Amino acid sequence: MKRSLRCRVADDPDKPMADEEGFLPAETPPAWGMETPSERAQRLLRKARQLPPTAGVYLLKDGAGVVLYVGKAKCLPDRVSSYFVPSADLGPNKQRMLGLVHDVDVLVCRSEWEALLAENRLIKDIKPRFNVRMTDGKSYPYLVVTQREDYPRVLVTREPQAEEFRGAKVFGPFVGASALRHAMDVLQRVFKFRTCSLDIVEGDEKNRFFRPCLLHPIGRCTAPCADRISRDEYREDVDRFVRFLTSKRSEMIREIRKEMEAAAAERRFERAAVLRDQMRAIERLGERGSTSDRWQPEQEIAPVDPARALKSLQKALGLHEPIRCIEGIDIAHLQGGETVGSKVCFVDGRPFKDEYRRYRIRTAGNDDYTAIREVVSRRYREAGAGHELYPEVILIDGGLGQLHAALEAFETLGVQPPMVISLAKKEELIYVQKRSEPIRLSREHLGLRLCQQIRDEAHRFAQHYHHVLRRKRTLGEQEP
Repeated sequence: MKRSLRCRVADDPDKPMADEEGFLPAETPPAWGMETPSERAQRLLRKARQLPPTAGVYLLKDGAGVVLYVGKAKCLPDRVSSYFVPSADLGPNKQRMLGLVHDVDVLVCRSEWEALLAENRLIKDIKPRFNVRMTDGKSYPYLVVTQREDYPRVLVTREPQAEEFRGAKVFGPFVGASALRHAMDVLQRVFKFRTCSLDIVEGDEKNRFFRPCLLHPIGRCTAPCADRISRDEYREDVDRFVRFLTSKRSEMIREIRKEMEAAAAERRFERAAVLRDQMRAIERLGERGSTSDRWQPEQEIAPVDPARALKSLQKALGLHEPIRCIEGIDIAHLQGGETVGSKVCFVDGRPFKDEYRRYRIRTAGNDDYTAIREVVSRRYREAGAGHELYPEVILIDGGLGQLHAALEAFETLGVQPPMVISLAKKEELIYVQKRSEPIRLSREHLGLRLCQQIRDEAHRFAQHYHHVLRRKRTLGEQEP
């Protein structure tokens, strides 16, 4: 069965929300068209200069609240102000964009490297029309230490979810690919780990006759391929390397700095420059995110065969028709503040980002059930009227209460969806409409793993939008 999927604006526009008395927030800009271009530029310049002097991400928006451009800044006031000074010359593309900019939002970050990751994530999520870079699916690299081999390997990769890295220790993402590779060259001289793709098995008689590569004679590998080191000794070296990655690396940096200063005192400036670059590369190992932060879930989610996963889920749910489209819904808030909802769409088991949506919740309070009812009503109102097709499965993040809240909203729409389920965290139970008992599946069940991916993607998509709104509300406050 062919399905027509309508494509709309990538994000839910941020329109100012009135309070209970009908008044808009004080920082709400005038309506579009009420200012001259010069007055608008002056207002935005004043707002930019009042931003906190920290690293962060800025979002330029048009009069309807749609994001036009996402950028990063080492110092927010300096970078954002540069757009609106009278002498600004940003080139033909960005100069045309300035005529459409009506407001600026910012996301304050702890450091420049976090701003880089946040910018990359937001551009991939929102897809602003004036952003050219980072829309091609490229990602920041990871450092992987394999674990399922007798002699673990250390590799730099942009695909840590590949099958060959199953069970590996993953560090990153790192914002400096060249600095990461440079640091690996330095650290390999110290810890002597292997980076080759050889399949080395302990006790294999062929190892004794194998000729090691050039890395062994130059002192950068202990040559387990040629049986020059025992399995236990090699693993001790790799374990020390992993501990080094999770520590402050201060001792090695002090040693390199001491050697650099000695080389400079002896007027061996080329050697001192090499040591300086090595020290900076090792220091930049700290400029990284964590897989738990979900900066790049497209690269971090373990692979699942989409066709097999959909068939497994269809069987588990007892559906007669094949599953083609699944939509996931999640709610994000902090103590009732800046509550937002998200809707993600997977077609044939893969993300279909043109159908991702975000919703700024209009109902007050921190009631997840009320928020779910609002998101379901807003998303499926047109489907209930027959103007859009329902997905085969709608997945709600939560337990039985969240599922009932969604079903209550569907009852007001007139047309019932084919299947609504919810996925509870921790125990990973699937609650299904019109069933009294949840479905408990194996953690390795392909259908469950697909549901987990959709649930986690909806959660990530909602959380990033929530962080933007929350930090906008607290703009100007000092972070702890």
